[in-house]
Amino acid sequence: MADKKEYANNIRWGIIGCGNVTEVKSGPAYKQVDGFQLAAVMRRDTDKLKDYAQRHNIAKYYLSAEELIADSDIDAVYIATPPDSHKYYALQVAAAGKPCCIEKPLAPCYQDSLAIYEAFKSKNIPLFVAYYRRSLPRFQQVKTWLDNNAIGELRHISWKFSKAPNANDLSGVYNWRTDAKVAPGGYFDDLASHGLDLFTYLLGDVAAVYGISLNQQQLYQAKDAVTACWIHESNITGTGFWNFGCERTEDTVELFGSKGKITFSVFEENPLLLESNGLLEEVYIDNPQTVQLPHVQNMKRQLFENEFNHPSNGATATHTSWVMDKILGVL
Repeated sequence: MADKKEYANNIRWGIIGCGNVTEVKSGPAYKQVDGFQLAAVMRRDTDKLKDYAQRHNIAKYYLSAEELIADSDIDAVYIATPPDSHKYYALQVAAAGKPCCIEKPLAPCYQDSLAIYEAFKSKNIPLFVAYYRRSLPRFQQVKTWLDNNAIGELRHISWKFSKAPNANDLSGVYNWRTDAKVAPGGYFDDLASHGLDLFTYLLGDVAAVYGISLNQQQLYQAKDAVTACWIHESNITGTGFWNFGCERTEDTVELFGSKGKITFSVFEENPLLLESNGLLEEVYIDNPQTVQLPHVQNMKRQLFENEFNHPSNGATATHTSWVMDKILGVL
């Protein structure tokens, strides 16, 4: 980590790719956090770019990412484009010596993720990745239970996730999330990465992982059915399936311990359930409207404080990319 005193003043952020994810989920957080300023945005569509800048009261806007990155008035860059362009932009930001946050997944494959991570590590530049669930209060509660041994010694984690195809899937309308060149695993890349990354945060890195993936529906190019098993370095076993052609939606994670069980959802704001010593505890914790706000607040803490390290960084996100590629049979 570079000397954090270097980032002790107001940090002016620029966003590359001001699409839907930046409207409410992430973009406003860079204006809501004291010490951060959203100073510039970039998008290739001129009309949408100007509209975004005007609605969000952003002074500078660019049609060129290269110009935004080179702007001496921009101190740090948030890359919010589809994952197939992350490496291209990230290497430029690293070369410019600026802190960076990149949307998840870090890249479409482990090798590209590793290249990004090493570029920032070699120059000692902060790199964050928007696996923001690591910072959300609802999952901090799960971590507190685990840290307090609420269910004893951990044995196994299971995740069941299913969804029906949406209207775009059925119509054949282009969607980068199901374009195998952008996201080889389809919705698995976009959604499962969140949960698998969260599991390594809660339980530690994965030591070995095996998977089966295929395209059952033939609605698009990418995979739509995935199943996997793994073991964490802590000897906790794990299983999961993700299917995007089912009749119903399900999102259920179960953590089994020697003295109880914790149940939660990765995406749904269902109650957190703790079963221990014959008692059931339900905890309701809503996400903030700007869901990445705790994630961005933690970025500020790392940049401004000497003793804090952000839970989602280049190293952790690269490990998640390795897990994903192992499941998809790429590695």
